[in-house]
Amino acid sequence: MLLWLKHYRPELLAGDVSAGVIVALMLLPQGMAYAMLAGLPPVNGLYASILPAIAYALFGSSMVQSVGPMAITSLMTGTALAALAPPGSALSVVLAGQMALIAGVVLFLCGMLRLGFLAGFLSRPVMSGFITGASLLITGGQIEPLLGGPLAAIHLPSAIVGLSSLLALWLAQRYLVRGLGALGLPRSVADMVSRLAPVVVLVVATAAVGVLDLTRLGVQVVGEIPSGMPAIQLMLSADHWRSLLVPALLVAFMIFLSSQSAAQSLALKRGERILTNHELLGLGAANLASAVSGGFAVTGSISRSAVNYSAGANTPLASVISAGLILVVLWVPTTWVSLLPLPALAATIILPVLGMIDLTTLRDAWRYDRSDAGALLATSAGVVLLGVEEGVILGVVLSLATLIWRSSRPHIAVIGRIPGSEHFRNVERHQVDTLPEVLMLRIDADLYFGNVGVVFDHLESLLKARAAEGLRTRHVVLVMSAVSLIDTTGLYALIEINRSLQAQRIKLHLSEVKGPVMDRLQQSDLLGQLGGQVFLSTAQAFRRLGEGPAQTP
Repeated sequence: MLLWLKHYRPELLAGDVSAGVIVALMLLPQGMAYAMLAGLPPVNGLYASILPAIAYALFGSSMVQSVGPMAITSLMTGTALAALAPPGSALSVVLAGQMALIAGVVLFLCGMLRLGFLAGFLSRPVMSGFITGASLLITGGQIEPLLGGPLAAIHLPSAIVGLSSLLALWLAQRYLVRGLGALGLPRSVADMVSRLAPVVVLVVATAAVGVLDLTRLGVQVVGEIPSGMPAIQLMLSADHWRSLLVPALLVAFMIFLSSQSAAQSLALKRGERILTNHELLGLGAANLASAVSGGFAVTGSISRSAVNYSAGANTPLASVISAGLILVVLWVPTTWVSLLPLPALAATIILPVLGMIDLTTLRDAWRYDRSDAGALLATSAGVVLLGVEEGVILGVVLSLATLIWRSSRPHIAVIGRIPGSEHFRNVERHQVDTLPEVLMLRIDADLYFGNVGVVFDHLESLLKARAAEGLRTRHVVLVMSAVSLIDTTGLYALIEINRSLQAQRIKLHLSEVKGPVMDRLQQSDLLGQLGGQVFLSTAQAFRRLGEGPAQTP
């Protein structure tokens, strides 16, 4: 904690200041937009951008991650609150803070208990499917604010403001970097300027509302924003703990996954190491800080963190500077913010969220592993059709189901020796020498309760096939080079396999048993019951059991 501050050097300050200013400019519109996405007053998005960033700077491990509101966690918050409180109400603010409190406590405890490894139980395709589904859901939910009403009853002035803002943002995203480069600006500077396009668009849209008096024509605006620092207090609703528990746990899970992804990608670029459990502590502290300062669930933003890094951030001081600047904005008169049009804010949500739709992973998964592609599509459909919480649960279930399905079907290869060597390979892939009365099987997985039945059945089918071909089997060698664990069910299965083979007058042998596995087997009766031997290497087994000339299939 605060090791970065103890070793801070003056030459790092310029980069941290520049990054802090640029990220603050990004956070102003993003914070308000994401608060509205969560069904909260816009100012709460600014509150969620102050103390959480400072808390993460104290406890987190990433030097350049920007922690604050993010689209997906905001959507999850809004979805959970929709059935409990009217959007923008005082109760919705209390419940949003309560969700952040629960998520923060869970994340902090997971960090203390070193449970960061649990994040690995959501696969990349399933995560991609969730993000894609959530992006579609967010976009669909912003169509009405963008157009000033449902598709069947579009409000023309609002639609003009919203669609022109969306077009301006798209043009900036598509052509601004190239245009600035043509003017001689370095690519890094052009990238940062283009990232600030939403600020410019919102300023122009706000000016248009004021000059043309568009509120008179029915264009909805943000309204009055209270000035000053958020009150430090913890407001709770005793009647809603049970209703908020599951949504808050899912939000906590998504907070960690999103933040970990952003932190790891930037750490690779900087040659740093992310400490997973410290990340949990930092994110937990950030959400606890948000809960007591009028905010809602926060996490590390991939896009904003990338801007922070590109703008020159060296340490978490950049995020502290961003938080300080947002606080300054809240202290000055905020009358101008009240005219910010909601259709323009909707445009600032839609365009970046559409960019989160991940078709690349779907394409790669479809080519590489259709089951992963199916899990991706199922998760996306689950989010869109069933809801965000259900989509997260479905994603976790699919990830675990895929893991169980794959581990329950281990790869088992009949192997032989490559001529003139002591290397052994799959007989179906290589020209190898085999022994006529010896069946050598390499098991490429741990042996546990979920897959030992498959191993037993596969061995029996191979023995029957050999018998049908007129081959007499006297020895079975199980090559254990890929086996790191044999649980109790696996042990009993090996004992049963040995008994079955003995009844057929076949000896069972083991080879290349790893040290930790052998240590456990020595505590059992299996080694004493084996009619065969335990060989140090497969080559030794091949030599000892070889009777007569080798045959080449």
